[in-house]
Amino acid sequence: MKTNLKKLVECVPNFSEGRDQAVIRQIAAAVESVDGVLLLNVDPGEATNRTVITFVGEPDAVCEAAFRAVRTAGELIDMRKHHGAHPRIGATDVLPLIPVSGITLEECATLARQLAERIAKELLIPCYAYEAAAFRPERKNLAVCRRGEYEGIPARINDPKEAPDFMPPVTTHPSPLTEQVARSGCTVVGARDFLIAVNFNLNTTSTRRANAIAFDVREKGRPVREGNPITGKPKRDADGNPIMQPGTLKGTKAIGWYIDEYGIAQVSMNITDINATPLHKAFDEVCRCAQNRGIRVTGTEIVGLVPKRVLIEAGCYFLEKQHRSTGIPEADIIQIAIKSMGLDDLRPFNPREKVIEFLLEDATVGSGSPASANLNALTVKAFAEETSRESPAPGGGTIAAYMGALGAALGTMVANLSAHKAGWDDRWEEFSVWADKGQKLMTHLLHLVDEDTQAFNGIMAAFGLPKGTDAEKAARSEAIQEATLYAAQVPLTTMRASFDAFAICRAMAENGNPNSVSDAGVGALAARAAVLGAGLNVKINAASLKDRQCAESLIDEANILIAKANEAEREILEIVNQKL
Repeated sequence: MKTNLKKLVECVPNFSEGRDQAVIRQIAAAVESVDGVLLLNVDPGEATNRTVITFVGEPDAVCEAAFRAVRTAGELIDMRKHHGAHPRIGATDVLPLIPVSGITLEECATLARQLAERIAKELLIPCYAYEAAAFRPERKNLAVCRRGEYEGIPARINDPKEAPDFMPPVTTHPSPLTEQVARSGCTVVGARDFLIAVNFNLNTTSTRRANAIAFDVREKGRPVREGNPITGKPKRDADGNPIMQPGTLKGTKAIGWYIDEYGIAQVSMNITDINATPLHKAFDEVCRCAQNRGIRVTGTEIVGLVPKRVLIEAGCYFLEKQHRSTGIPEADIIQIAIKSMGLDDLRPFNPREKVIEFLLEDATVGSGSPASANLNALTVKAFAEETSRESPAPGGGTIAAYMGALGAALGTMVANLSAHKAGWDDRWEEFSVWADKGQKLMTHLLHLVDEDTQAFNGIMAAFGLPKGTDAEKAARSEAIQEATLYAAQVPLTTMRASFDAFAICRAMAENGNPNSVSDAGVGALAARAAVLGAGLNVKINAASLKDRQCAESLIDEANILIAKANEAEREILEIVNQKL
């Protein structure tokens, strides 16, 4: 079954062409030729003769787009003629995969190795694996993989210790240095964490003070000096290297600078490990170090894009510091993050323009798909009107999922009211835990609202398949059965999720804000309607399955959930009526 957390990967390949716009456009077009990929940015540099392209999507689509881009670059860029200011080893110089949501760095590393192997096998371009995908510790460092650059390939490619990790298949060519390699060079493929570029605004114009704060926090820290800590001679170790006093934030690089446009100094930071140092932790630490120097952080400026989790984690962090429930809508959590870190200090901050997932969502919504394909984007009125139309979808299964979402939402509302009730301050975390569960459940059920309609549309699509030959008839029959099974499984998932709403409503009826006990009761009523309504859809779809053993198994589980839902509703309403 599908999950409601979509796997998203960002890819930021660097190509050794920054001047010929026709070539750059063709590489970008290769990326956009893959369905499900959103091209975010194309950034050419004339002096470096290099272009950075950024795109995002689900893993398989991103890997396919990356492959096509590498293929196009290999066909159009001749490294024998390339000159530029930036180090490079190939037409596609470096190609990192970056986890955005629903996928780990380790999974991206596996994808990177698979992609590198495919590039070497099908495009005959040797590949090094770097960062998280590296096979050797020293090759985690991009500079090690790129050592000697393009001009150093002839010497390295024949050296077992220096050769790329993935080589083209052995051919009759007497040397690995083929015509293709001479033309395209090598490519360095890997996986790394998302990098956040952020500036912290200071109420000072002093670059020296901003630098001092930057040195306080950045991982590298500052040189240890003899005598005067600012002007003294740097101390060195036995090898002659400067001795450094590390800063307080792991995985960060930072400097101080003055911005004429704003008339203020900033601490400019790259967070290269957002797991070790989340944005909110960096913000708090810069604030602390600034305050120690008599300076205040007035706001934060995010440069480029961020994954949604960066703002969600920050919002939850600041809510917890306030002893407030984190089980509130996503948009509210993000607003807390914006205000807590002053993201709108210099200019308005629009999450729809800065968060990768939102950009992808908006691109999908704006693609011209029918209203029923994204019911969650409709208003309440438009949703009801869409349901009332003569088309059979959205139908009862979709409405059942929405009823379940409303049941979870009401239980969550009571939890949030209880978390903020005067005199119950010591219980905020107890209710926040329930509210978090309710928000996750509501989000899952809202996803099922659309998935149920999509499942029905899948049946209609299967019935529309050609049936002119015996082979077509057999394929059509199999597709209908697969779509029907899925259309029975989706409402069964709705039943399970809706039943989980009873636990929240029961806890709130028993222990929540007594002034809202009736809301917990209505939540239970909605959850029961969802379970029973989805159950009807399980049964009507199961009736069309040829595999009767599978059909009976689905119906049996549905009947068990219906019986449990009836009992749960009765018990919760009894608690509610006793308190009214």
